[in-house]
Amino acid sequence: MTDFLSLMSQGPRKIAVTGHFGCGKTEFAVSLAMELAKMNIPNLALADLDLENPYFRSRERMEELENAGVKVYSDPFRGKNGSELQTLDPAIRTPLEDNSCRVILDAGGDFTGAMILNQYSKFLKEDTQLLYVLNKNRPGTADLESALFQLRSIEDTTSLSVSGIISNTHLIRYTTEEDVIEGWEFAQELSAMTGIPALCACCMEHLVPLVSGKGFDVFPIGMYMRDTYLDKQV
Repeated sequence: MTDFLSLMSQGPRKIAVTGHFGCGKTEFAVSLAMELAKMNIPNLALADLDLENPYFRSRERMEELENAGVKVYSDPFRGKNGSELQTLDPAIRTPLEDNSCRVILDAGGDFTGAMILNQYSKFLKEDTQLLYVLNKNRPGTADLESALFQLRSIEDTTSLSVSGIISNTHLIRYTTEEDVIEGWEFAQELSAMTGIPALCACCMEHLVPLVSGKGFDVFPIGMYMRDTYLDKQV
């Protein structure tokens, strides 16, 4: 088990995932849930809190997640109403209140999407990890000043402090070993500026052997969300 997965499985049980639009945070949230499920983490849940982006939502992988042992919370219709009603199920409070449950909160992009966490602020005052997913290849986080602005905007909006930076620099299937390493170095620079630890670098499975042993934890990210939008056959 890597240090990163150890922290996710044994650290603060509420894991809120935030980041700039398009950084890959939903793919990361679903991948993290699936990895923790492989570790037989009991009472594991994922709450889809994204009310902004209709194209990449973790609720679309509800069947796969629940078959793997991850209870999914989303809208009151559990994603089956066929409409784009921007509502959340009141039952999302359940894993937040249950101290035996480890829950991943997939928030929307930027500070506007992270704002939804304020609705659950009384549950997030303690025992919470706030993760900031960082993709250097996104225009809004391509330089340190922009990346820092996004991070601080999320903190200011939620009144929560980011506890870890997740490096997820990629070009989807065109990602190279160099992209992953460059992204990690960028995350380390942001870490040095903020004092917030960079926890891991994400990459697809086939790149893991190429970047392992480089001095950082590698997290194998899945491609669970792609065929729900960009690769969908019409």
